[in-house]
Formats: sequence, C-alpha cells, structure tokens
Amino acid sequence: MIFHVIGIGNKTASLSHEKQELVCKNRYFSGGKRHYNLVKHLLPENNVFIIINSPLEDVYQHYEEVGQEIVVFASGDPLFYGYSNTLRNRYPNAEIYTYPYFSSIQLLASKAGLNSNQLRTVSVHGRSWQALDSAIIRQEPLIGVLTDQEKSPAAIAEYLLQFGYSNYSAWLGEDLEGEFEKVDHFSLAELCKKEAYSLNCLILKKEKHRQVPFGLPDTDFMGLTGRPNMITKMPVRLCSLHFLNLQDKKVFWDIGFCTGSLSIEAKIHFPDLQVYAFEKREECGEIIQKNQKTFGAPGINVILGDVCELDFSIYPIPQAVFIGGHGGRLSEILKKLDAYLDRNACIVINAVQESSIEEFISTSAILGWQQDGTMQIKIDQHNEITILKAVK
Repeated sequence: MIFHVIGIGNKTASLSHEKQELVCKNRYFSGGKRHYNLVKHLLPENNVFIIINSPLEDVYQHYEEVGQEIVVFASGDPLFYGYSNTLRNRYPNAEIYTYPYFSSIQLLASKAGLNSNQLRTVSVHGRSWQALDSAIIRQEPLIGVLTDQEKSPAAIAEYLLQFGYSNYSAWLGEDLEGEFEKVDHFSLAELCKKEAYSLNCLILKKEKHRQVPFGLPDTDFMGLTGRPNMITKMPVRLCSLHFLNLQDKKVFWDIGFCTGSLSIEAKIHFPDLQVYAFEKREECGEIIQKNQKTFGAPGINVILGDVCELDFSIYPIPQAVFIGGHGGRLSEILKKLDAYLDRNACIVINAVQESSIEEFISTSAILGWQQDGTMQIKIDQHNEITILKAVK
C-alpha cells in the first residue's frame, strides 16, 4: 500500500507545485470532513474521497478495497500525534510519504512569541492524563497540550490547580488560522471559566518553580485517624526507593500503601513511572487522594481491596514491588506475586517483626528468589525497621 499524507492548515488550502502534481495524478483521496471542505476545489473531477471517521476499521476496509495510491489530507504535521503515525501502526509495511505543515502547537508558540527550544508537547486528545502528569511533575518550562472535548482547556486548568500547580499560566489558541482565530493569555483560575472554541490547543508556561523537597516531610501527610505513626518514615522511604532501583522500571506496585507516602515519593522522583497502589482499608482511598494533592503527585492508580482476593492479571506486570503491609499473610502474597512477576523483578519489604523477616527469607528461598540486600534503620524512638530485597 502507498499513502501520501499531506498536512494542511485551518484555511482553504493552496498547494505547492509538487503537491498539486501529486493530487492531479491520483484519483483516490482521504481525510476528515473539514479537510475535504478545505481542499475540494483542488481535486480532479473523478475523485473518490474517503472520509475519515469512526470506526476506523471501516476506513481501513475502504483503503484495502482501493488497492491503489491514496492521497490523505491531515491537520498540521501528520507525524506529530497525527495520521501518518496511525497509518504506520496499522500498515507497518506500507510506503508512507509525509508532507508536513505547521502543527497547531508550533503556530500557537509563534503567535504567542514563545521560545520553542524549551517546549515539550503532550496529547490528552482521546488519551489519559499520563503524559501531562509527567510533564507537570517535572515542571517543564513550556508544555504544549493537544486537547479534546472532555479534557478541555478549562478541565486541564482545574486539573493542574487540583494538584497545586498554580505556578503555571496558559496560552490558549482557538481556531488558529481560521475565521474565529484568537490567541489569549490566562491565569489558570481565569482559564477554568473559559468556554473555548472547539478547535483549540494550549501552551502551559511555568511562571515560577514549585519547590519540592528531596524527601517529603512526614508531618505534611494526612494519616489514619488516631494512628499518626502509621506511615513509612521519610528516611525509610528513601532507602526503600534505593533498594527498588526504579529509574529503569516502567511499572511499580505498592502493596499496603496506607497513607500513600511511598507511592507519592516514587511518582515525584520518577514521573514516567506507572504506579499502582493497593490497600485493603477503604478509608485509605481518601487519604492517598488528599496526600497526592498536597504534594502534587497525580497519576497514581489506586486499587482498594484485599490483594489476596484481587485478580492481578488485569493490571500491568510490575518490574518492582514494595510491600509495606501484609496483614499477617506475607507468604500468601509472595506466592501469589510469583505467578505474575517477570524474571528479574525485585520485591522489597519493610519489616518490624523478626517473624516477618524470617518468613520473607524462607518463602523467597522456596520460590527460588535471590536475596539482594538488607538494611536496618532506627529513627528516633520508633521500632527498628529492616528493609529486605529479593530478585525473582
């Protein structure tokens, strides 16, 4: 299959001589309804135009029935969260030639007079918050955001404020190069009230740096009512993160998260990490959410329920697991984990009781895991904590 993907702007298109020749010698074309309206005056009389809409399987079926070269019109740069990438995923062996135009984020940066050297762009268009979470935790200087109807500019502003990132302002571009083009600068509080034109994009600009300590203060965490010491203390958290070695991991599970302190610390230090936090106590769900907002740590997946009863297969396989609480069922949890973990996954626990230490070592040996480190820590008048690590 052969595709020529031509990027166009948001106004009636005029093509270069090279692109016009490409159009003249072909019969089959494709693009969205908006693209068709912008280019229909350029197409040959006998053209067949395949509209791109959902479901895409129907569009692909049309392509496959054509069996000839197809010229596709797409928005902006088709290799920038665009249709050339979609085609490549569907047809990895196809010949795909791309002719880019300016992306909407490029246009907005230019019209706002922003330094694109510092720009990182993410998309929440039909996607999760994950890429934006990573960018704001890193506090990138400029973050371009491709939006959609659900994750609108107002919703994005509310999301950042929810997690304390009021240190950003926003440039909003609406209907760029179109009849209703507008480019405005807003505070996030102002943007929350803005109903934007349907075609829009954002650039978030960091106005000042939000200070985040390397070790998060224990006293700033909301804890269990009446149990202020039920938290993995800051020095223990940092040492546990050292044992977990998360910098090269993609997925991390925190079992028995309680206040969520270790999950939050992990997410802040490793923003691209997928964190799954498990806890049996229902009240801890509200606690971790409040602590996430306090420390600016969005993007933690919270699962409430008894881990011994959960179906682990529905979650991404972790390369690292931390067990902060086990309710006297440590051996059962370790054996259940063994069935799901890949080779070379690491498991780290914090243990107070000697029986837990012995059970971890003996069960690890039965499962064929290798012991890979131990450390004892005593903080003030609290009980001594033993950190143990095993590798599957």
